[in-house]
Amino acid sequence: MHDRHVLPPDLQPAITRALDHLARTQDEGGSWKGDYGGPMFLLPMYVCTSWAVQLELSPTLRRDMSRYLRSTQNQDGGWGLHVEAPSYVFTTVLSYLALRLLGAPADDPPLVLARAWIEDHGGPVTSAAWGKFVLTLFHLYEYEGLEPVQPELWLLPDSLPVHPSRLWCHCRMVYLPMSWLYAKRARVKKTRLIGDIQAELYPEGYDRVNWKLARRSVADTDAYVPRHPASRLINRLLRSYEKRASKTFRTRAMTHVLDHIHQEDQNTHYICIGPVSKLLHTLVWFFANPGGPELRAHCKRLPDYLWHGKEGTKMQGYNSSELWDTAFAAQAMLAADAPSSHPAAIEGAHRYIESNQVLEDVPQPDRYYRHPSKGGWPFSDREHGWPISDCTAEGLKAALGLATTVESPIQCERLYDAVEFILSMQNDDGGWATYERTRGPAWLEALNPSDCFADIMIDYSYVECTSASLTALRDFQVRYPDHRPLEIDAAMKRGRQFLLKIQRSDGSFEGSWGICFTYGTWFGITGLRATGLNVSHPAVGRAVAYLEKMQAEDGSWGESAESCLARTYIPTSKGQAVMTSWALLALLAAGRVDSSTVTRAADFLIAGQQADGRWPAEHIAGMFNKTSAIHYDNYLKIFPLWALAELSRQAQSKCQVTAPSGKK
Repeated sequence: MHDRHVLPPDLQPAITRALDHLARTQDEGGSWKGDYGGPMFLLPMYVCTSWAVQLELSPTLRRDMSRYLRSTQNQDGGWGLHVEAPSYVFTTVLSYLALRLLGAPADDPPLVLARAWIEDHGGPVTSAAWGKFVLTLFHLYEYEGLEPVQPELWLLPDSLPVHPSRLWCHCRMVYLPMSWLYAKRARVKKTRLIGDIQAELYPEGYDRVNWKLARRSVADTDAYVPRHPASRLINRLLRSYEKRASKTFRTRAMTHVLDHIHQEDQNTHYICIGPVSKLLHTLVWFFANPGGPELRAHCKRLPDYLWHGKEGTKMQGYNSSELWDTAFAAQAMLAADAPSSHPAAIEGAHRYIESNQVLEDVPQPDRYYRHPSKGGWPFSDREHGWPISDCTAEGLKAALGLATTVESPIQCERLYDAVEFILSMQNDDGGWATYERTRGPAWLEALNPSDCFADIMIDYSYVECTSASLTALRDFQVRYPDHRPLEIDAAMKRGRQFLLKIQRSDGSFEGSWGICFTYGTWFGITGLRATGLNVSHPAVGRAVAYLEKMQAEDGSWGESAESCLARTYIPTSKGQAVMTSWALLALLAAGRVDSSTVTRAADFLIAGQQADGRWPAEHIAGMFNKTSAIHYDNYLKIFPLWALAELSRQAQSKCQVTAPSGKK
């Protein structure tokens, strides 16, 4: 007999309200474009770059940026690496600089408080490495105090494991323009304002700083990744080379690097792979060709990274998370039977997904160290041009699901291209990384120069990317069983072994792009199930037991961003709807539709829903590089709907299967 607790009486009204709200917030172009902010080093770097290249910011925009910075200042006077983090010297010094460049006076009480905090933590010289680099461009730190970032490394044989092409693409595309600026010894014109800020940040005297000592100084707040002895040795060698560097060879290296910068600009329509590289490219062209077309093109696209929210204007961690969010939204709507109730929203989502698949490879991919792109989907839009394994997988799953509900589904040849892209991305360990196959050895992480970001040196295999790729391949195989069956079966088996290998002893999976074990375990379970593991398999059972153990008394789950730092589950004071939805989806994938754990989770979600179909704002849920949390505005619209709709679908399906003959 079907358990009476499976379907709460108010489940369907909650789904209807959530679906209506999601459809109402769809953009005219068919997508969901939301806030993807949170890291607190981005907007200050945007302000600094705009000031440096003399890009005029409107008075309204300046006020809005200032309002955001003020709203995110911690009570102790500092700013965190992200909006929920304790204060860092890195972000506090840059936020102070940005507010001064936006027109705040030195005696403004928040700035006075910030200066006191900076001084108490050793001054600007204890900032993490990226902060020191930016300060150097503004006469607030000296090149002598930087570890070398030399363009000559790009001229090494690319077969060497230390060649920059071996690095994770986000890492190498930040240090690419950094190397040009370092070799140029680039600095903005020193104005009276810069001189005043210098005096404010160095009350003991800028000329009295020991820059060699400063090079090794990192505040405890900023030092998440200790400097490895191998890194210190390499830097000593590079400093020795710097004293003897050939001008001819350096000029050649700078020309080579500038060519790669130019090609990245062309490939991404001047968006660049991410916000930091975008800002650094803008600065490179300001120094390399002042007033030239490259600088004008970059300045035109800088606003693509801004988000105007209720707290003010911030810089996002990408030009948007548009494709990613839309692919998830489409899957949630399909689970909620939106094709019958909201056909226009379904068509709009399909239109956006269809129009943002990458249809060709970039020019000369081998020369510019690019993995083939054809068939992939990016995180944001086609213009960005960097497809990602899990974005492609979620795009493919959405496309397959939408195919039977829309007038003009994506042609099967393009779906084949997506599968080719996914298959080409599988690593030797059986897992999937992000933008490309892992290129460098794991020991490169010992050379991590960032101080405050972890796991940035190579592109690792992740549970999220692996699971998304496996579930996409499974869905594709159901629809197209005769297309490359042997290759897909082999990929699925290797992917399963990877997931089994990385499952933690407590049954959980550690997420890297969301917080953290709730997110990772959802992907872990769905990935294992996609490869054919039964719900009774011990690995699935251990993952379920882990989630059940972490459920709060009110039926919820909620993890702090600190979970990613400590690498253990650290609960929030209140349950989180997004994380509860992830756990609920995981349990449903594991066949636990009849469990009281599932019912309590659904009750929590339904009780927290507002009359207009939304859920109240809550803690940040995204993460990257273990230390920097990031906000996904649309997650609250998507995942509770998806989880409740999937519960309804499974429960009703089970009722139909178990009902006596003649009854539904």
